[in-house]
Amino acid sequence: MTRSRKTKVRPIYRRWWFVLSLPFVLLGAVVLGLNLWMTQTTKAGIYNQTDDIPFNRVGLVLGTSPWLRGGGSNPFFVHRIEAATALYKAGKVTHLVVSGDNRHHSYNEPQMMKNALQKRGIPAHAVTLDYAGFRTLDSVVRLHKIFGQKQFTVVSQRDHCYRAVFIARHHGLEATGFAAADAPFAKSLRVRSREVLARVKAILDLYILDKQPHHMGDPILIPNLPAP
Repeated sequence: MTRSRKTKVRPIYRRWWFVLSLPFVLLGAVVLGLNLWMTQTTKAGIYNQTDDIPFNRVGLVLGTSPWLRGGGSNPFFVHRIEAATALYKAGKVTHLVVSGDNRHHSYNEPQMMKNALQKRGIPAHAVTLDYAGFRTLDSVVRLHKIFGQKQFTVVSQRDHCYRAVFIARHHGLEATGFAAADAPFAKSLRVRSREVLARVKAILDLYILDKQPHHMGDPILIPNLPAP
């Protein structure tokens, strides 16, 4: 009697385990598939070396905080500034638009990026601030709609460049990516994991929700560039 009960219980348990786990397996497959779609369709347009990347008049530097939550400088910020500096000094862009969060008076990502670039020798007239780059989508779409640029180079870490270039191409823009150095693995694991889900959200925003930037406004001409 005991053996027959056990043999009946095990198949039932396995069947319910399969039923309960199936939605999570399918969800994981969807997340993986969307991530592969985004990375595979954009990777050819993302570069690591200034010698290889084609010239664009404008580089779009995507914002992040200069500091880590636990204190200390943010390597993602530092490496993006270094990459933008290298791109400009190599003559691969003639102007940089720094786009970030400035929703509070006490926090100004674009100004902090500009200050960091100037410390590295980038002249002030070669940097334009976009104060409403609250999300990657906002930064990319505003560069076209507000600043009049249809062709540009995105500066960020490679994992982030995939998403920015994908968004740009969805909007009919000619974007390439310049991959800044990554942070050490221990410091970047949380960001890398979050990026996996951010890509899925970006696809939903573009293809289903039709998300637009939080703020638009009047057109802004970038100094020393031909009018769009």
